[in-house]
Amino acid sequence: MIDYQSMKPWLFKLEPENAHYLAESILRLPNICQIPFNPFLESHFVTNNILKQELFGRTFLNPIGLGAGFDKNATMIRGMQILGFGFTEIGTVTPKPQTGNPKPRMFRHIEEQSIQNAMGFNNDGLLKVQNRLKTRYPFTTPIGINIGKNKVTPESEAINDYTTLIKALHTLGDYLVINISSPNTPGLRDLQNEEFITKLFAEAKAITSKPILLKIAPDMSVENAVALTTLAAKSGADGIIATNTTVDYSLVKNPQSFGGLSGAVLKKKSFEIFEAVAKELYGKTTLISVGGIDSAQEAYKRIKAGASLVQIYSGLVFHGFDMVKNINMELTELIKADGYTNITQAIGADRK
Repeated sequence: MIDYQSMKPWLFKLEPENAHYLAESILRLPNICQIPFNPFLESHFVTNNILKQELFGRTFLNPIGLGAGFDKNATMIRGMQILGFGFTEIGTVTPKPQTGNPKPRMFRHIEEQSIQNAMGFNNDGLLKVQNRLKTRYPFTTPIGINIGKNKVTPESEAINDYTTLIKALHTLGDYLVINISSPNTPGLRDLQNEEFITKLFAEAKAITSKPILLKIAPDMSVENAVALTTLAAKSGADGIIATNTTVDYSLVKNPQSFGGLSGAVLKKKSFEIFEAVAKELYGKTTLISVGGIDSAQEAYKRIKAGASLVQIYSGLVFHGFDMVKNINMELTELIKADGYTNITQAIGADRK
């Protein structure tokens, strides 16, 4: 692999969104070429008996996944596997294609190793993503599908967007994620309420038996986060993903006045929400932690707090191609050092 750290100064001369498109143009090539997967030939893919676990009816060869927002259109599934990810979450997908918010809409906070984005669910839309998934699924590593409503869809009709997406995509992924927590679609976070969640999961469960998870924001109170996720679990959610980006702009020195922050500055806030949710729901539903995870130590902290899986995204921008491999290798040693023979023994160790 190319040395990322030597490339980073040049990449950072590009506008962040242009750098992302450059990465996508490279990482989509393995999808186009249909390169077969052999874990013994992949220099960055780490798996062993310690990291393997069964979840959602699939084998996760390692617990490090790509968070939603990077591979919006299901064009890089194979490329992400080559980088070492044990699973990929594509999206957010909306029923109709949309261009997203006006540019510029992505910004680096280099000193804080964080990203601010106001992308606004820019994606190719249901039909194109559906067709791509038909050529790829089932895949050798699990695929999650993150879904959201179109910007033009009023809140009163939002549930129709979600059920449309579930009907069309539930056979083309291993789990689906209800995204009502992005700060970049007006009114979306208002759907984080009892009435909407109860109705949505009732309708979703009537459509499919595939696992359906809820992704929550980090900016609600701990009490509200626990109440909301407990309600979701009782309503049929098969898991909780905590958390999305934050609109707490006090976390960086020179913020924009819009969009959500991810990366290192989200670490503390994300973990606080995850910890509170895990105290209530560990052992009752599957928990996935995302937000500021940039090392094996941080990943292991989330796992011991109750996360079966963890996801990363912004850390790739600052730490590069070797990040996933290094986390998985070091995570293996951390699990072994605690006397465990498999990751499932470490999951929730701090809850027991």
